Amino acid sequence: MARSLTENKTRTAVFILLVFGLCSFFYLLGVWQRSGFGRGDSIAAVVNEQTKCVRLPNLNFETHHSASDLSNDTFSSEVETFEPCDAQYTDYTPCEEQKRAMTFPRDHMIYRERHCPPEKEKLYCLIPAPKGYVAPFPWPKSRDYVSYANVPHKSLTVEKAIQNWVHYEGNVFRFPGGGTQFPQGADKYIDQLASVIPITEGKVRTALDTGCGVASLGAYLLKKNVLTMSFAPKDNHESQVQFALERGVPAYIGVLGSMKLSFPSRAFDMAHCSRCLIPWSGSNGMYMMEVDRVLRPGGYWVLSGPPIGWKIYYKGWKRTKDDLRSEQSKIEQFAELLCWKKISEKDGIAIWRKRLNDKSCPRKQDNSKVSKCESASDNDVWYKKMEACITPLPEVKSVSEVAGGQLEPFPQRLNAVPPRIAHGFVPGFSAQTYEEDNKLWQKHVNAYKKTNDLLDTGRYRNIMDMNAGLGSFAAVLESPKLWVMNVVPTIADTSTLGVIYERGLIGMYHDWCEGFSTYPRTYDLIHANGVFSLYQNKCKFEDILLEMDRMLRPEGAVIIRDKVDDLVKVEKIAKAMRWNTILADHEGGPRVPEKILFAVKQYWVADSKSR
Repeated sequence: MARSLTENKTRTAVFILLVFGLCSFFYLLGVWQRSGFGRGDSIAAVVNEQTKCVRLPNLNFETHHSASDLSNDTFSSEVETFEPCDAQYTDYTPCEEQKRAMTFPRDHMIYRERHCPPEKEKLYCLIPAPKGYVAPFPWPKSRDYVSYANVPHKSLTVEKAIQNWVHYEGNVFRFPGGGTQFPQGADKYIDQLASVIPITEGKVRTALDTGCGVASLGAYLLKKNVLTMSFAPKDNHESQVQFALERGVPAYIGVLGSMKLSFPSRAFDMAHCSRCLIPWSGSNGMYMMEVDRVLRPGGYWVLSGPPIGWKIYYKGWKRTKDDLRSEQSKIEQFAELLCWKKISEKDGIAIWRKRLNDKSCPRKQDNSKVSKCESASDNDVWYKKMEACITPLPEVKSVSEVAGGQLEPFPQRLNAVPPRIAHGFVPGFSAQTYEEDNKLWQKHVNAYKKTNDLLDTGRYRNIMDMNAGLGSFAAVLESPKLWVMNVVPTIADTSTLGVIYERGLIGMYHDWCEGFSTYPRTYDLIHANGVFSLYQNKCKFEDILLEMDRMLRPEGAVIIRDKVDDLVKVEKIAKAMRWNTILADHEGGPRVPEKILFAVKQYWVADSKSR
């Protein structure tokens, strides 16, 4: 036993000496490497420098309205910089360009629809801002005032002078909230509508304003928490949609012509036309049928102006009683065929309510004079011709059931499971994956705010999400201070835009290989999640980035989330477009292959010294 104790003590002593010796060796080796004589450490230092999680510098997200203090040393010597376009292109909208439009037929307003340039005619230069451009006034002041330098066009102040659309006062335009059909102001007009339609109860959240003018209706509906998608054709009245977006109101360039609207079926709680000059009684009721397609079951259609109220107003409209009576009669007939119930007609305003389901009046819709649209084309609307057919609603078990499912009032519907998901209408998504998506985007947005703490402060009013998915990015940001245009790419695997509308948000379908239907400088912040990996080999990254630059305001911000290989290419092009950039790790850490590119577009204007 004594010998065994002696052997154990000997082993312990040897082990301690061995550990001490190894520690001393590695300590001395580390000192040697740190001294600069060790080649291994210098290699490690290079690797660490290239791969370490860099602390983000403070990108400047504020506005300055001046290019004098901006340097031009941000461009990579390896990428050829993009030159500014000529000053004549300050308002360039590639797919609604006036000269090209005039070569197309005028019937059904075809010439006012999208006609994008061929590859050889695309501009590979940067659209300049006009001289004197400044950041828009913050909301809600921007609703009423727009800087003349930003939209230097006065024709509307002359054309619509007596209709109270817009007034030119010094160096600003003032928007008193009037309109052709509501000279006393949008507020009083909305009060008239609210006496019939439950606008203030959260049951009406999304609205469509056809032929919107400068979108004063949408601007004032925001006070009622109603989000309105407004549209009007380009150059019908100069820059009307540009004014709307400059005011901070959702809008896009568009027309009810020969193509379907870029929205899913059953999207809007209310549709509106105030003297919008759309021939509702013509084309076999095709335009009313398109409104029926995008209107939610139980939704409202408002028509004010000719021919409504013709008995009182026909002299001012300079049309005969017979002509106006005949036009209204045809509208009434089509409304009856669509099973719309007329619930009010007063003071030149008529309001109909759409059927809740197809069981409510099967006889009228079985009429041989009208066909039913194929249900397979329900959301397949991109460049699809409009047809004189009635879009069928999802089947129901009783006449009192809301086709497609009952929606919660807003704001409860923002995060409630949308009926399209609850009923299994969206392949690949369930209530569980929907909840997970909401939590994921809450995490993503929280991470964004660590870099850009102005994200939801009102600094950015007009925001675009280029690949919106279920709309969770917009849902996290939801606030009266901002609105988000949720875009679902036409090449996406699954159409999720209907879900976005059921959440009380708005958006459109679009193909990012083409120009978006908006004027330059109409968005303050653009978010792009997986856009470049989605469009890999579909079109050039330059095309997408130049379009983003065109839509983005000077000193606007960009957040791009994508695979690191794609972002490295994107960053090189972005620097060549006068964007200040920083590539950051995923919030999950440096080993996640997805990264985030933050960017700020520099301020510069046509013929500025920063060229």
